[in-house]
Amino acid sequence: MDFLIILAKAAENTKEAADKAEQAFVPVNVIWQYITSLNLVEAITFISFGAVWLFYGWKVFKMLVVICFGLIGLILGVLANKYLVGGDVTWLAILSITLCAVLSIPIMKWGVGVLGAISGGILTSGAWLAMGMPEQYIWAGGLVGFIGGGLISFVVFKAAVILFTSLGGSSLMIVGALAVIYRNMTGGAKVEELVLQHKWFLPVILLGPMIIGILLQYKFSKDVKDLMA
Repeated sequence: MDFLIILAKAAENTKEAADKAEQAFVPVNVIWQYITSLNLVEAITFISFGAVWLFYGWKVFKMLVVICFGLIGLILGVLANKYLVGGDVTWLAILSITLCAVLSIPIMKWGVGVLGAISGGILTSGAWLAMGMPEQYIWAGGLVGFIGGGLISFVVFKAAVILFTSLGGSSLMIVGALAVIYRNMTGGAKVEELVLQHKWFLPVILLGPMIIGILLQYKFSKDVKDLMA
């Protein structure tokens, strides 16, 4: 029961965030609000799970694919409720989460390819933002990475696994680390200024852990011939 309440709350928060960011191309303020809303226990949990994704994602990638598709289902459920149904978001979000998570199992290889493409799009979107390109055309930068990431993912399966798990792990760890710094260290105000005033900051700090994760996962998995086995 507690799990359902948490999902419902997350769905409602996602909807509120979408409303606030409706006119923003890159809702950095909303992202920062999410980060600063985490308490110490939640932040450490993010860092811990992020470390597992980052270093050993290739070992548990099937489970991570199911989780990621469940999150995609949550987003779709919230959007469907907002534009098609209206009212209580809970039942539609839970139905969408379950459907997407279950459907990801028989199409696991294609699911990895889709996540690899999305990861590529996120990376090039971040690069577009970091280089100071016009925000309203960030979709163009993302489209390049989405296509490139998708092509690489369907040609080299292992590359897709390592790409999306390293990016996911890095994101979780950075979110947790920023929350810890903001709430418990003297440099919190400076970090907030960097996040809100410098658009390059978030994309750049994601790269460090991600590159380390890619290198380590490649080293750990180089003797594994077939990850789908």
